[in-house]
Amino acid sequence: MKIIKASLNELEFISILFDLYRQFYEQQTDIESAKTFLSERINNNESMIFLAIDNKKTGMGFVQLYPSFSSVSMKKTWILNDLFVHEHFRKQGVAEALIERAISHAVETNAKGLALETHISNVSAQKLYDKKGFKRDKDHYYYYLMV
Repeated sequence: MKIIKASLNELEFISILFDLYRQFYEQQTDIESAKTFLSERINNNESMIFLAIDNKKTGMGFVQLYPSFSSVSMKKTWILNDLFVHEHFRKQGVAEALIERAISHAVETNAKGLALETHISNVSAQKLYDKKGFKRDKDHYYYYLMV
């Protein structure tokens, strides 16, 4: 397995995985919109996408990070927004390798850290995040307004 920074050259791989990711969250398949969305993120430098590929150059999974900033620390922070591993490659260390690459990227960019959220029922993801050193926030409430 190799983890690479995705570019427009890998748009087909990541679009398929991204579409499967969205279907996992009960969204309708829409590969063309996935391509458009991801190409815009890449072209506008609005996200960082790392892609796991096997020795046959098959897309195994991806992680997508969005930049944000901490005014108090005056540093960049990364939001680990999307993490997905194709069902054929689960339980093979792909998710852990992608998270490790995301952590390395945060260190390389001198970021304050990585933030993420996961559904309360996603116990397997929580175990992995705990294993990789992520801490559940107990000091803050997070709010969201749907518009």
